[in-house]
Amino acid sequence: MKSPLDPDNFIDLKLKKAIPYNHNSSKFVFELPNNEASLIPITSCVVVRSSDPQALVDKNGKPVIRPYTPISAPEEKGEFTFLVKKYETGNMSKHFFDLKKGDTLAFKGPIDKFPWKSMSIFPFGIHFSNWLAHTVNEFDEVALIGGGSGITPLYQVLQHVLPDKTNRTKFTLLFANVSEEDILMREVFDEMKTKYPDTFSVVYALDKPPKEWQGIAGYVSKADIQKHVAPPSLGDKVKVFVCGPPGQMASISGNKAGKKQGELGGILKELGYTEDQVRVQI
Repeated sequence: MKSPLDPDNFIDLKLKKAIPYNHNSSKFVFELPNNEASLIPITSCVVVRSSDPQALVDKNGKPVIRPYTPISAPEEKGEFTFLVKKYETGNMSKHFFDLKKGDTLAFKGPIDKFPWKSMSIFPFGIHFSNWLAHTVNEFDEVALIGGGSGITPLYQVLQHVLPDKTNRTKFTLLFANVSEEDILMREVFDEMKTKYPDTFSVVYALDKPPKEWQGIAGYVSKADIQKHVAPPSLGDKVKVFVCGPPGQMASISGNKAGKKQGELGGILKELGYTEDQVRVQI
């Protein structure tokens, strides 16, 4: 089965519905042609622009193009779903929220970021292991450090790896937000924690925690990482993924160099993690 997406060219997809999620986020469901499935591999994204390239441009007059990671399963037929947080300084996120049912948006991809092999088999018989480079259980411990809408690539990994009955890797999610109402997909992660207690744990961090908050209060600190993330002494058996707002990534792993990973910095470097052990998702 072939994906309707094209890694070299933009294709227009029609907005089927927008579903409010919280005070500043919504799910946007786009129609895939001929009831096809996206077949987008794990840890890959698409890039998005306005269907009319000149309708949304930056200060230099160039089309605004941004990466987004879907939350729908690759095998889901007919629909392609994104969870988008509206940022006042984000031209593309605001464009999502301006769309009406039946409007189109242009997508190109998939773009692989960190190929991950899962032994899960789709109902139509396609094996992820035919697509992806890294083997299941390659790591003993994986830490996912996310913030805001940067959670979607991290969710994509968990969505596909945790249900795999052959998986023995332990995943720890540290998810930072401003307030409790900002936590995207909290109910999903709490359910995962209950369903996969041996291979998944989640810790929430809030800049503005309520009274009697049980998670991390304030930004994710060096002490928090030492407490919840496997140590760098595990060598190639530990992997840390970081995906979130630029300020958070700079603090945790150093500034990202555009589309490249950049030099490792921040708390993770201070704690002795190596560039091979850390991956900045976006």
